[in-house]
Amino acid sequence: MQFTSEQRLDDGVLEREFTLGEIPGILWTPASATAPAPLILLGHPGGLHKMYPRLAGRARHSAAEGFAAATIELPGSGERLRLVGAEQARADLRRALQAGEPVGDEIIDALILPLVEKAVPEWQTTLDALLSLPEIGGPVGYSGGVISIGVRLAVVEPRISAAVLFAGSFVPRVMFEEARQVTIPLHVLLQWDDEGNDRQAALDLFDAFGTQVKTLHANLGGHTGVPQFAGDAAAQFLTRHLK
Repeated sequence: MQFTSEQRLDDGVLEREFTLGEIPGILWTPASATAPAPLILLGHPGGLHKMYPRLAGRARHSAAEGFAAATIELPGSGERLRLVGAEQARADLRRALQAGEPVGDEIIDALILPLVEKAVPEWQTTLDALLSLPEIGGPVGYSGGVISIGVRLAVVEPRISAAVLFAGSFVPRVMFEEARQVTIPLHVLLQWDDEGNDRQAALDLFDAFGTQVKTLHANLGGHTGVPQFAGDAAAQFLTRHLK
């Protein structure tokens, strides 16, 4: 892990950009940590520069609760090399949506599964590097989307103790089987009127999760209209389970 820049934000949070091989990312650490801080991995749909304001806001909120937070650029997003077949899958998705047709399993699989297969090992490699830093400790939580990435991480990464998952992306059928293997506490955020989300699939996925500690927080509104109180409830969930 190579840190490429750092700045102290106005609330004292230390923000450092880093690269890990070809993976760019950002780490935020609390202003006055006296011990290694617990860590929240911030998931997002890709485009680190575009997503920065929202990610930084979430990170600063986490830092106020004593958490470090980190995010990475997803494979195929930002300045990274595009994933093979991703552009065709996006074009097929746009055609189906514009025509008002159901989005078929083949399109969803082609769009999401290659991303999950590449992104999850990168998150694990990043977690290895972050936990080697003296200012970062456990436990570790995951918060954000793409929801299929969060599901896979919850299954294969034992260092993640709790997760907040953002419904709002298409879910391959194979992920429902993986969801049954999830045993960590979950808090799922669902925007009821999300124009790009299959609401019933999100409800079915929540029902499939194997954990006995799961909460669904649904609110009216579109994809980017998550109310502040819903975000606060998700943050309180992570504080409760990671501290």
